[in-house]
Amino acid sequence: MENLVLQALSGLASASSLFLVASGLTVIFGVSRVVNFAHGSLYMLGAYLAWTLVTTLPRGHLGFWGGVIGAALLVGLIGLLVEVLLLRRIYRAPELFQLLATFGVVLIVQDLALMTWGAQDLLGPRAPGLRGSVEIVGLRFPLYELFLIGVGPVVLALLWLLFHRTRWGTLVRAATQDREMVGALGVNQRMLFTSVFFLGSLLAGLGGALQLPRESVNLHMDLSIITEAFVVVVVGGLGSLSGAALAALLIGELHAFGILIVPKITLVLVFLVMALVLVVRPHGLLGKPEAAARGGQGSAEPVIGPAPPALRWLALAALAVAVVLPPFLGDYAVSVLTELAIFVLFAASLHLIMGPGGMASFGHAAYFGLGAYGAALAAQWLGAPMLAGLALAPLMAGIFGLVFGYFCVRLSGVYAAMLTLAFAQIAWSVAFQWVEVTGGDNGILGVWPDAWAAPKLVYYYLALALCLGATLFLRRVVHAPFGYALRAQRDSTLRAEAIGIDAFRIRWLGFALAAAAAGIAGGLFAYGKGSVFPTYMGIPRSVDALLMVLLGGVQTLSGPIIGALAFTGLQEQLVRLTDLWRLILGCIIVLLVLFFPQGLAGAARARWEARHGDA
Repeated sequence: MENLVLQALSGLASASSLFLVASGLTVIFGVSRVVNFAHGSLYMLGAYLAWTLVTTLPRGHLGFWGGVIGAALLVGLIGLLVEVLLLRRIYRAPELFQLLATFGVVLIVQDLALMTWGAQDLLGPRAPGLRGSVEIVGLRFPLYELFLIGVGPVVLALLWLLFHRTRWGTLVRAATQDREMVGALGVNQRMLFTSVFFLGSLLAGLGGALQLPRESVNLHMDLSIITEAFVVVVVGGLGSLSGAALAALLIGELHAFGILIVPKITLVLVFLVMALVLVVRPHGLLGKPEAAARGGQGSAEPVIGPAPPALRWLALAALAVAVVLPPFLGDYAVSVLTELAIFVLFAASLHLIMGPGGMASFGHAAYFGLGAYGAALAAQWLGAPMLAGLALAPLMAGIFGLVFGYFCVRLSGVYAAMLTLAFAQIAWSVAFQWVEVTGGDNGILGVWPDAWAAPKLVYYYLALALCLGATLFLRRVVHAPFGYALRAQRDSTLRAEAIGIDAFRIRWLGFALAAAAAGIAGGLFAYGKGSVFPTYMGIPRSVDALLMVLLGGVQTLSGPIIGALAFTGLQEQLVRLTDLWRLILGCIIVLLVLFFPQGLAGAARARWEARHGDA
């Protein structure tokens, strides 16, 4: 019984810390609608800056707490600069491009932190006056953990007073409900957004600074916290502070007791909870339906028309180079070209549901990984030849796409995207922990092509043919009646259903088709690498796919192709040239978002139409 009480208290301390970060994220999203992927970087900066200030200032209460508060204020100012210099310029861009911009900030902060503080973990001092422990039900419990339990409710109460007892808070709540109407009433939205971003960043910095006595400060803090913070925000309901507090409490306690009761599922417990909540309550525990429902804005996306002649000739020239040049290259270059072909198909499969389908996915790597495991398991357990494995890859990914998609396509916006992430993490957890079948973290080795396809050049041509064929098939689907129905439900669900289109069925089938195409890419990747690991379906792989599509442009069919070639090729070259490749890549991403908010292919199309007209 005593251990259960201590576990409950430990869960409360974790919930309080998680709420600090999630509260800032939900405030920012509630007003600006920016999916701020860099929020975890602000949390990490809060911890690093607190370590610097606390270890530099004189020891004692003033030095420690002054350093914590100073770090939070500095992070607030950093967030303010990010908003003014970057986000303010792209508020009218699609929301996913704002996500892309904040991911560029993540890469920049990663390398800046590495340059400033080094790669080693940093240990901070204990909080003065809170270094001991107290006796609770006969067992010792750290005083600092008890202090953290009180911080969360205090911050929640202060935020409630700020939002309900001040004019600024009233404007923020009004902007959360209808920011266009707030602007129409003469409120300076720029200043309002900037002040909200400062507050949200300050809360993230405070959350990171308060972790100093609890854990070491390291470069992995950003991604480890941002995922859980997003889960809290989505489970609680977008823009709901009370919902974030309730979700943080729920997840903190589940973590604490999950370790005792079902330790094997602790890796994915929060995602199981999120999936369950979103299936039962599509807008979170205390959330409300978004003001703009799917297709309710009445403004259709640009029509995807045939490629102009110049683009067709350019594509044929690129294909000719891809066919003629490889025999004159070395094995390494051919392997890189093979991966480029695979990632083109991977990006094209995600584009089908993001562009024509209008459905964002944060977990598309699940189907890439499932395709890879389908091919690997066929080779390992069935002794199947390579072609049979490649046939099983899209089948396995497509079946899971049907199952997961049945729930995902019922939602919209960030809720749908986060549910895709939840299912992807569940799939990753099964692959990671089902050691008897998948090999766990050791993966499945020895997944090599058959003898006739073993030469790298032969396998390259096989991958090129399959990826090119599948990509062209997806392009044909977009121009088929199914593709027109898919775009119709994206632009206006109500109008589509009024003319007899089953919007749910169309989205569901589109989701499954995209999953099967990603499975082909995953199967080819497995044979190309000779092995399969759970990381194939991890969050970073899904983020890569998003970046490829967004860099190229969502509303063009050539966008994912150009984006995949640009991102994969650029990353591969930067990794070879410099250790600071994240900094350079992040700067390039930010510049592309600022100057080409429609993506590379989208900007090229706009320039073509400006010179030659819509015809």
